[in-house]
Amino acid sequence: MNTPAVAVTDAGMIVVSDLRKSLRTGGTTVDILRGIDFTVGRGEFVAIMGASGSGKSTLLGLLAGLDNPTSGSVALNGTVISNLPEDQLAQLRGKTIGFVFQSYQLIPTLTALENVLLPYELNDDAGGWKAGVERARALLDSVGLSGRVDHYPVQLSGGEQQRVALARAFILRPPIVLADEPTGNLDTVNGEHILELLLQLNRVEGTTLVLVTHDPSLAAHAGRRITLSDGLVVSDERQVGSSVSV
Repeated sequence: MNTPAVAVTDAGMIVVSDLRKSLRTGGTTVDILRGIDFTVGRGEFVAIMGASGSGKSTLLGLLAGLDNPTSGSVALNGTVISNLPEDQLAQLRGKTIGFVFQSYQLIPTLTALENVLLPYELNDDAGGWKAGVERARALLDSVGLSGRVDHYPVQLSGGEQQRVALARAFILRPPIVLADEPTGNLDTVNGEHILELLLQLNRVEGTTLVLVTHDPSLAAHAGRRITLSDGLVVSDERQVGSSVSV
């Protein structure tokens, strides 16, 4: 039986309530998340930190609707996504979330412009094709790739590929962008450039940004830092003087 979308009254862009995730392995139950609660406001930039195995990647997957929790719930932009039917979830995810992956996830047979346009092509409500191409070109220009629109991923450096991935994440103007170690495969210079672009796009687009990272220098730029340990939130701090959009 299909579970209908459920509106929530909380004003948060992301609302996580008593979120738990357990896995069965070898006859043993492993508790990955053990009761997570937090709310992220519209336009907020939040960094999620924690050691390997703390549950941060699992949490990001649940926020993205890529997995279902064992119990508890996630609400995005007023809709509870936990246990939504896949067709409803895919539709909501396409309109609500932009993704930035550590490994770029570009299609090798598509040019930079075509990769950026891919979410646009897959969304029936995106609008006219001409408007999509214009926005894709503008985004590629904003990340410094106006001269590389017709290049394929193999012709781009790692930093350039990640900039294409950033442009793709923002093509549909999603209210939420989730980033998983977006600078993890980059050198220091390119990593700093990607961070600057994320901050710029966060400010210009007014997007709520949630970033998973193990890098304290990267997390220091967020307006808020949530730290996980053993599947629990052990720290949730506002950071004074950080670059944050409100």
